[in-house]
This record gives sequence, C-alpha cells and structure tokens, in this order.
Amino acid sequence: MIETPYLLFLGDAPDPLAAKVAQGIKDWRPDFALGQLRMEGCRADMKLPDMTLAEAKAAGAKTLVIGVANRGGVISAAWKKVLIAALEEGFDLASGLHNLLRDEPDLKAVAEATGRKLHDVRVPSVKYPIANGEKRTGKRCLAVGTDCSVGKMYTALCMEREMLARGMKASFRATGQTGILITGGGVPLDAVIADFMAGSVEWLTPDNDPDHWDLIEGQGSLFHVSYSGVTMALIHGGQPDALILSHEPTRSHMRGLPGYDLPSLEAVRDMALTLARVANPACKVVGISVNTAALDDDAALACCAEIEARMGLPTVDPFRHGAGRLVDALEAM
Repeated sequence: MIETPYLLFLGDAPDPLAAKVAQGIKDWRPDFALGQLRMEGCRADMKLPDMTLAEAKAAGAKTLVIGVANRGGVISAAWKKVLIAALEEGFDLASGLHNLLRDEPDLKAVAEATGRKLHDVRVPSVKYPIANGEKRTGKRCLAVGTDCSVGKMYTALCMEREMLARGMKASFRATGQTGILITGGGVPLDAVIADFMAGSVEWLTPDNDPDHWDLIEGQGSLFHVSYSGVTMALIHGGQPDALILSHEPTRSHMRGLPGYDLPSLEAVRDMALTLARVANPACKVVGISVNTAALDDDAALACCAEIEARMGLPTVDPFRHGAGRLVDALEAM
C-alpha cells in the first residue's frame, strides 16, 4: 500500500496539463494532497501549499508522488536529485512513469540504504489473458476523445459519483496511472504487452449484475498517432454499451503533434461507433463531455449549447456543471 498523505512533486512541468497526475489526485483525493513541491521554471500550480521536503515531512507527508506525466514518461537528471533527497529525508516514492523508479540503480540503492519503498504503479501485476470477445453480463460505458488529456477520466469519475448518489450500481475502472493512484487499483493499460491489452480490459470489467455499470477510464484518441493503440484496446476489450465523446474546445492541434489538427466530434462519433460495434453491435453514443476549464462561465455554457444543437446529444462539462444529464442518458438506455 502507498502511504498517505502525499507531497505532490510537480518538477519543472512546462504547463498545467503536464501535471495532470497531481491535478487528478488533488481534485479527487484532496485529503491525500498535503502540499506541492515545484522546481525552478515549473508552470503548474495545484493551489496547494508550496513545501520543502523538510516542511512536508514535519507536516506528516509520507510519500512523494511524481505528479507529472511527460512525453515518454522519463525521469530527468534534475528530478533525480530531488528524488534522492526525498528518500534521504524519509519519504517513500510513487510514480506512474514508464521510466520505472526500480530501474534506476541510484534510486534503488538509496531506497535500500534508507529502508524506503519505491512504488511503480505503471507495472502490470496480473498475467492478463488474450481477449476472447465473449459477451459479458452487466453494462459498460467508455469515454472516447478528440485528443488525449481532454477529460475522459474526469468524465467517468463524475458519472460514477452521480450514479452512486442516485443509488445506482456503478464502478469506475481505472486504466492509467492517475486513476490507479486515485482509486488504489486498475490496469496500467499502456504498459501491458500489446497482444494482451484488450484482454486486460475484459479482465478489468468482468461479468456483473445486469443493472451494474462499469465506467471505464478512457485513454488516448483514435486520431492520435502516438496513442491510438490503447484506445482500440479499450473499445474492443471494453465492449461498451454506451460511448461518451470527450472534447477540449480550445486546442489548436493534437497534444504533442503540432502537424495534426483535432478531428471533429462528428468524425470521432462515426469512427468510434463503427469500431465499437465490431464487439458490441448494440453500442450507442449517448452524450458529450466538454472540458471547459479554459473558458469563463458564459463561454462554457455557450460552447456546450452550440455542440448540443449541432450534435443532438446531451452536452455538459461534468466536472463544472455536474454529470446528471449524462447519467440520465444511461438510465434511458
């Protein structure tokens, strides 16, 4: 078990979105988030107390969590100095990066010498099966995005919270490092060997009560040439009964790919639905989730209204305005 509370390490994150792991923990497990540690040049801010390692330790923090998800998931030399100092100060370390803490000889040596623990949450802990495509009982909902990092995890978490408040049967199913750190379990999908990715999603969403909904954390985008593979595994392994389209309206291009424009919501709807119906012919697109964090209140409402009028689907920012209408769409199925 990863000991809480956490000191969230934001490193030298170049923008707020790069610190999405820390943001997710702060928003969904605020009792875990004691403070933040930022390096010079960091452009992310969780609006938590800025603390030194010594201050955080004195305040009761147990684990330094790397709250940054950079391209390629690497640990820089500059970060390494902070991580070693944290171990020496008495912190455990937790990370969801592809670059594993346990694979760094100096970190491993210091952890052993100080009796501290290294937690790599992006390591599969189960021998997953190859997908068989057999229909499972229960219901499943998956968010698919116009891009990566547009709010697919927040959509599923918001819907789960609303459904549980209504007395419905629902479970958020984490498929990435942030979701796993928030909930304590799941499948680190992009670290699973490719042939077993869809099977791991089947394993994550097994047979359940007929009226139970699995809310599967979405990943990547079918239109993102770097990360489309994980999206395909979720679509076929998840066999969703319902799809939610997720969108961030202020992007000028795909994240990390300036040469690629965002696809339209119409294009995502048509492609995702076609592929989903390979595994579940009854699948439907039932709503749209818009991440309006970059818009003011009036612009956010206007954006959702325009998309809803154009697409003919209930359209909300579930984190800002509540997920009620998206849940209504599931109840109506």
